Formats: sequence, structure tokens, C-alpha cells
Amino acid sequence: MARRAARAGEVRGTRRSGSARAATGGCEPVRRRVRLRRRPSGRAGERGGATICLLAVGLVFVVVGLFGAAVASARAARQQARVAADFAALGGAGRALDGAEVACGRAAEIAAANGGRLVGCRLDGLDVLVTAQVTVAPLPGLTRVARVSARAGPVRG
Repeated sequence: MARRAARAGEVRGTRRSGSARAATGGCEPVRRRVRLRRRPSGRAGERGGATICLLAVGLVFVVVGLFGAAVASARAARQQARVAADFAALGGAGRALDGAEVACGRAAEIAAANGGRLVGCRLDGLDVLVTAQVTVAPLPGLTRVARVSARAGPVRG
């Protein structure tokens, strides 16, 4: 019975008494039982779920941002092609009296100066009809062409 009490004393964190104390010189370590806390079983499967949700939301923001940037660059290319075509038509109309070759040459120079490329030009009387295009790559591997036509000539009364 004394042994059980001595063992129980070790486990509970109390010191032995009597002869056991004398045999060790009066000092002995106190042993304590460490209890491990258990997590509730329902929440153990949820570890890291918020991280996955945060990554998914971040991915959605990145995809929407890339789509927005692609649309914005396509619209900017369309506007650049419109400006190049308008100015090319005006420049060509200023040289319409010199012939189609001179007028279209001047229109090509002005279109190139405005970031476009002249793909079509014809003279209709004193009116110059031009088509300019701008190539844009909104995303890697995706290339689009913005093509615009414009007409310029003298005012008819």
C-alpha cells in the first residue's frame, strides 16, 4: 500500500515522505503528469481554409485586372488608329491636287508618325479615303489589330 501511495505522490506532484526522502538526501524532483489539450474534432478539418479562400479571392482580382488591362489597351489602340487615320486623311487631302501617289505618300507618312500603318488609300475626286491600323498585344500571346477608315476633302457648298 505504501508503494501505491508513493507512486501516487509522484504522479500527483507531491513529494515522498519518510525513508524515500532520506535515501535521496531530502531533495528529489517533482514529477508531474502533463495533460495534452485536444482540439474539438469538428474544427480540425478547417485548418488552412481561410488561406485557400484568400488565395482564390486574390486570383479573381488578378484575372479581373488582366481583363481590364486588355480591354483598356484595345480601346487605346482603337483611339490611336482613329487619330492616325484622321490625320492621314487630312494630310493626304492637302496634297490631293498633286495626284493620288503624292497624296497617299503624305498620308502614309502622317499615319506612321501617329503610331499607325496605312493599309489603304484612294483618291475620290478631291477626297482622300484612307484606312489605318494599329497592332496591339493586350496579353502575352494575344495580338489584335485596330483598323479605322477616314475621309477628308474640301468643303462642298
